[in-house]
Amino acid sequence: MRGSLLSLVGCSLLAGWMPLSGRAADSTLATESGLTRLLEGELSHWPVTSSGIFVKHLGTGEQAAVRENMAFESASTIKVPIMVLAFQLADQGKLNLDSRYEIKAADMRGGSGIFQYQDVGLKPTLRDAITQMIITSDNTATDIVIAQVGGIDKVNSFLKGQGYRTLHLNEPTLGFFRNSARQVDEKFGALSAEQVFALFTERSSFRQPYQDLIAQYEAALKRNPNVVMEPWEDPAQWFGAASPREMAGLLEGIEKCTVARQTSCDEMKRILRAQQYKHKIPRYLSVPVGNKTGETDAVSDDVAIIYAHSGPIVMTSYNMGVKGPKAELADKMARTARMVVDYFDGKR
Repeated sequence: MRGSLLSLVGCSLLAGWMPLSGRAADSTLATESGLTRLLEGELSHWPVTSSGIFVKHLGTGEQAAVRENMAFESASTIKVPIMVLAFQLADQGKLNLDSRYEIKAADMRGGSGIFQYQDVGLKPTLRDAITQMIITSDNTATDIVIAQVGGIDKVNSFLKGQGYRTLHLNEPTLGFFRNSARQVDEKFGALSAEQVFALFTERSSFRQPYQDLIAQYEAALKRNPNVVMEPWEDPAQWFGAASPREMAGLLEGIEKCTVARQTSCDEMKRILRAQQYKHKIPRYLSVPVGNKTGETDAVSDDVAIIYAHSGPIVMTSYNMGVKGPKAELADKMARTARMVVDYFDGKR
């Protein structure tokens, strides 16, 4: 997106925008006439089929949202509740975050993360795995942590018990990658973990034993070049589901320390602030941000706690059916985040 910040919205919208210090005390009225309308104007120009956003200033309680209760493909943002569950179990003495896990060949996962580039036999602590699951969105670490907290059913039972109706984990990342292979040919839907990794890695030591399988897969891709590897329109194929409001509620619980003990919440906030992917919400901000991104071929999400001068702000942005370069959407998300901070903090 080009131009100055104020040129992003029309004059009629700007008429309802005043910085926090100059607005009336009626936050409901301010939300309806100000920030929500600004967000609606912004999202109407985003290159996506469907977008949802939720913003809340945790100090004043003021909220603004667009399609905040709609279910979206969570992509890797669903890793945030997995982290919360792990710390809850640690608080209860049911999980030792200092214990070490030896990574085996069958644990390797493609996509994002650094563990896939290490040799098998690496022994990170569970805390290390949780950290990588968030800051590099490591898929190898994610499936390890899911198993350590008790599996998919345990994660979803935790979310249901917390009162969330939309937040849901469909499958580990292995299932997500296996389903992608199945889209090419049904016969690839029953591959082992090592076979699935061989299809999506460039490491010759993992590919060599499966040369025939890889050749079959590549031939199937040529026969079906227009296959949709990650069909965002089908919720059954999603890694997980989330709504902007519910994910914001979980982030608020981390920031206000209602989801775990203080020491655990402090550690989760530290992990979120160590995020390595800063090209969306945090990009143009000069204040600290703790965030978690999520992305597939046609999905681009980011959820964050923004430590603005006026107080913490939670912001969640979900987008499906991305059209054109993702960098353009990421830029729009970042500029909108800056607009939100300016709205609450006032121009500085």
